[in-house]
Amino acid sequence: MAVNIKKCTMEDLGLLQEISVETFHDTFKHQNSEENMQAYLEKAFNLDQLKKELSNRFSEFYFIYSENEMAGYLKVNAQDAQSEKMGDDSLEIERIYIRSKFHKQGLGKCLIHKAIELAKEKKKTKVWLGVWEKNEGAIGFYKKMGFVESGAHSFFMGDEEQTDLIMAKTLEQQ
Repeated sequence: MAVNIKKCTMEDLGLLQEISVETFHDTFKHQNSEENMQAYLEKAFNLDQLKKELSNRFSEFYFIYSENEMAGYLKVNAQDAQSEKMGDDSLEIERIYIRSKFHKQGLGKCLIHKAIELAKEKKKTKVWLGVWEKNEGAIGFYKKMGFVESGAHSFFMGDEEQTDLIMAKTLEQQ
């Protein structure tokens, strides 16, 4: 299987919006009301919001392709772009999503490795992420990848407050 990871640029804005909406909706539609889902999608993935995120020098987006077909994406944040104050030695994986038809092909693992590689390049000592407490499959995956639960924070899906577990992985020093 040929896998390729490509950094997103402003020219990719439409594609980024498309895959962001598709993968988020597919992942969480069964556990949330359609009203809250639509409110979140419109707020988080409108073109102005994504353009702002793409323009932030401390945020980076990457597409992953399998056999030349876009399969998912990754968003990482450093410095003050992190959604929680975790310090300058940390890199946040804010979004990591794989299209449904590409699940169970090791692509999520490829994106985690990419995030760790980026963290090391940026001289970070920790990678962290937030994962919904009800997303047991993802929690199990992150544990297998060496992440441990280290706290929690609120996440708003429309008007519903939900709890994200914070999971972190300490990186070995070079």
